[in-house]
Amino acid sequence: MSTLPLGAPPSGSWGTPAGWDPQALGYPSLFLLVVLGSLVPVVPTGALVSGAAVVALHQNLPVFALLSVFGIASLAAFLGDLGLYWLGRRGIGSKNGSRWLTALRERAAPERLAQADARLREHGVAVLVVSRLIPAGRIPVMLACLLARMRMREFARGDVLACLAWAAVYQLIGVAGGSLFPRPWEGIAAAVALTLVVSAAPSVWRRVRGSRPDAA
Repeated sequence: MSTLPLGAPPSGSWGTPAGWDPQALGYPSLFLLVVLGSLVPVVPTGALVSGAAVVALHQNLPVFALLSVFGIASLAAFLGDLGLYWLGRRGIGSKNGSRWLTALRERAAPERLAQADARLREHGVAVLVVSRLIPAGRIPVMLACLLARMRMREFARGDVLACLAWAAVYQLIGVAGGSLFPRPWEGIAAAVALTLVVSAAPSVWRRVRGSRPDAA
């Protein structure tokens, strides 16, 4: 009669063959997707981190798995931000600009860019930390930094703290969702739904305010 190692999940409990480690594919995928989501702000990176935290919570060594998710997500977000900022700086220094800089301008509404510029002048690089935690706040602040011609080193100094705070917040959302349900897929669904609601709330609120007769 065959036996399983102590604490190992039985075959089929994760929908995968026995002996296959989901972390072997999950960690590189998380890294690549977060980097991609930082470069192309379409991938819901916050939901990815929350979902990965739920999976980590159900591993044999949850503390180690959660620390791994935190480190990978933070590093990937930081590298993605630096890459996008570097591409934007090339557009600022070029006479013809660049498609990356154009894409940033298209995703930053004029009023939000003005707010980001004012906060950047008042608080400096500290505003980068807040921008990562506010849904849709990263791009206007990054564009404001580019237009202010902030040096790469100065941007990186503020962005590293922003990425650490961002990864911690979305990982906590995943842990909260995963701890409420016994099955991993239920926790992932709850965590992803919560992150999507949090991300959509500011835009919905702005639309509601804008539709009021006294909004002007």
